[in-house]
Amino acid sequence: MHVSNVTLETVCGITSTLPENDKLEIAFAGKSNVGKSSLINALMNRKSVARTSSQPGKTQTINFYNIDEKLYFVDLPGYGYAKVSLEIRAKWGKLIEKYLINSKKLRIIFLLVDIRHEPSQNDVDMYNWILEYGFNPIIIATKLDKIKRSQIQKNVSIIRKKLKAIENTPIIPFSSLTKQGRDDIWEFIEDYMEYEASIEEAEVTDDEEKNAY
Repeated sequence: MHVSNVTLETVCGITSTLPENDKLEIAFAGKSNVGKSSLINALMNRKSVARTSSQPGKTQTINFYNIDEKLYFVDLPGYGYAKVSLEIRAKWGKLIEKYLINSKKLRIIFLLVDIRHEPSQNDVDMYNWILEYGFNPIIIATKLDKIKRSQIQKNVSIIRKKLKAIENTPIIPFSSLTKQGRDDIWEFIEDYMEYEASIEEAEVTDDEEKNAY
């Protein structure tokens, strides 16, 4: 998908009121140093719209990016950074929980893990937490360019096993450097956009038929 216009439309902190958006929302979750901002920038075909930082744990807000007035990318606070206090981590957790419970337009959650390493307990906890709220996250294995091609399938299998991922859950290897995997991620997003559009069209047709009687 070609992205023409991107706007950081809403930034929500711990005490903020979440927006009631009228467009599809795609959320991104992951550890503080997993490359979440780099992925979002790559999908938007931008260099620095999503804020990257050399200091993990810096993002403390939920950021809503309006993509061509068609959908929102929702950047969730990173987790698992040891230097962030337990109190702050608990508040971030509450903020994410509030979003997962209250968003009426959230349809897809991408969970990012580092392809070089076995998922951490924080990754496992986040995966299970997302499942508890009724979503089956798509896994993105970042930093693909950091390993050899021969290691990819083995590492993907380790990720699947450690997370105890639901059968047929997609795991997409991705590199922000080479952009490998970007088209695969967009394919999932575009398929869901088409699905949502077909449902809305069917609802409009149904309403028109009812009004005809």
